[in-house]
Amino acid sequence: MTGSGAPASSGPSSASSAHGAMALTAACALTGLAGAAVGRWAPDPAWRIPLYVISYVTGGWGPVRELVANLLRRQLDINLLMIAAAAGSAALGHWGEGAILLFLFSLSGALEGYTMERTARSIESLVALRPDTATVLRDGVETRLPIEEIEVGALVRTFPGERFAVDGLIVEGETAADEATLTGEAEPLTKRPGDTVFAGTVNLHGAPLARVTKTSDETTLSKIVRMVQEAGRMKSTTERFVERWQRPYVIGVFGAAAVAAIIPLVFLGAGWDAAWYRGLVLLVAASPCAVVVATPAALLSAITHAARHGVLFKGSVHLERLGDVVALALDKTGTVTEGKPTFTAARPVDGTLDEDALLRLAASVAARSEHHTARAVRVEAERRGIPLLDVSEFESHSGEGVHGHSGGYWVGIGREPLFARHEVALSGNLLATTRDLREGGTTALLVVVRHQGNGGDGDPPGARVTGPDGILPGDAVASGVLGVADVVRPDARAALEACRRQGVQHLAILTGDHQAIATSIGQQVGADVVHAGLLPDEKVSILRDMKRTYPVVAMVGDGVNDAPALAAASVGIAMGGAGTDVALETADVVLMRDDLRGIPFSLWLARRARRVVTQSLTFAFCMIGLLVVTTLLGVLPLWLAVVGHEGSTLLVIANGVRLLGEPHPQFDLP
Repeated sequence: MTGSGAPASSGPSSASSAHGAMALTAACALTGLAGAAVGRWAPDPAWRIPLYVISYVTGGWGPVRELVANLLRRQLDINLLMIAAAAGSAALGHWGEGAILLFLFSLSGALEGYTMERTARSIESLVALRPDTATVLRDGVETRLPIEEIEVGALVRTFPGERFAVDGLIVEGETAADEATLTGEAEPLTKRPGDTVFAGTVNLHGAPLARVTKTSDETTLSKIVRMVQEAGRMKSTTERFVERWQRPYVIGVFGAAAVAAIIPLVFLGAGWDAAWYRGLVLLVAASPCAVVVATPAALLSAITHAARHGVLFKGSVHLERLGDVVALALDKTGTVTEGKPTFTAARPVDGTLDEDALLRLAASVAARSEHHTARAVRVEAERRGIPLLDVSEFESHSGEGVHGHSGGYWVGIGREPLFARHEVALSGNLLATTRDLREGGTTALLVVVRHQGNGGDGDPPGARVTGPDGILPGDAVASGVLGVADVVRPDARAALEACRRQGVQHLAILTGDHQAIATSIGQQVGADVVHAGLLPDEKVSILRDMKRTYPVVAMVGDGVNDAPALAAASVGIAMGGAGTDVALETADVVLMRDDLRGIPFSLWLARRARRVVTQSLTFAFCMIGLLVVTTLLGVLPLWLAVVGHEGSTLLVIANGVRLLGEPHPQFDLP
């Protein structure tokens, strides 16, 4: 058994070490039984003692090796208690009880190794999903190459039934991809030119050609494997607490064992053998093996369970903290809503621009932005066949909008704060039109077009620039409003109601959108409060205020614009992590699948893991208390102390491992 309760490392070495531990345990049992049999039928120590010595060596090999390594690091752990008890038993002539102790201690350690290996196999199965080679197209010739030799920009063809070997963008052909290994999504996704494919997912039909966007060690699958491995190594608050107290606890147990031996020796007239025997029993009875292994067995099993269903925890500390969440804040666009806004209206207000002219200038600047609403504007221009203009001096202001120079004009598109920043006055007609759109539940994007010399950045006043194709005469100023609507996810309200059933007391929407739109969305999903018109730093301030009332607050966002808020929350949860590098790097929990059901699932799993840890720790401490009391009363023999101690350890491990296959409630994931 590992003295620190650390999980075994993943990979082939963990499997071989678990098999080796079990072989030594079997040897310990066989030679111990042989020693007992010889002692019963032929008490001659010339036969009995060598068999017991072999049993001690095979049973104590792993614990002694760990003990020596820890002592060299000046650390004390529970292995010292077990080795001391076994050695003391041999010194007192109780060879058989010492052999039982080492056998059960070795067996529990081997079973713990198999438990950790079982979770590690889930990681290894992810690694095995990625093919070792791929078909690369070079100069019209297809060649099979190891994936390590495939560079970014190469063209890779994947045939029906094969797994994609790389992350890339389809440039030719269509297919359907099974991405359940990454996201837990059971339904195949259609992939067309321009769509992203991921290493490890299955190409169901067709032979698409994809351009590689990431090297083999930077694919989404590789990052997931590393994250799960690192999560298994990161220790939770409970684990760190147990380890911090392990050294003084071991010293205390030795002190208590000495007292338990001295009191009957000095005050009760017991003999040396009987007195020290009681001390040895206390060493075993008070050993905290079950306490040490309770937390990692449960949390590592829960982390592995989550990874199988497309939810990644970056560490057990985040899983543990999520179990205490009582307030949930959510970004609106792309989280509560579909994140795919649709263009609804173009309304010129001031100046001589018609709809297409207004859209042309706005889309030219918006084409430089990756924001959801900007993409909707660009897509509408493409749909109408409107050619875009060149843009220079583009600049984006997070939460406000974008602006740039196009066709000789300064063009701004966004919310009111963008124009206040640049001292651009907004007409009453423009504001009235904006208000009308917002009251109808539509996101309104203000567009202002000015001559570069009249409010543009960096151009001298009075500069004369000819307008593009006669769109604007002279120095005229024009403005208008573009309407973009986003729809609430169909499962949003049900998912958030499920979060309430998991113990969330407060639901808040945080968005940079206008209050009227945000309020409408909040009412549809059942939010308690809606904070609108927020810049990224203002979202952070709101979260800090929430934490004064609700100690543990989770924030859900897309991992890009919401990065500061995700970092400020007690637990940051990023949605749609598949293909989003920022989400994988900034959040504490990543929902690989773009589905709100992952939130109540994560809350349920975190709370379930917390309950299992509490159950295991309570049972472990109660068993230690029972064994210690019966030892001090003088009614507990060493062999029974060993059975109670190691039996409790095995039960605690089994209790934690059941989280690997725990069935889900009504928000069941595939």
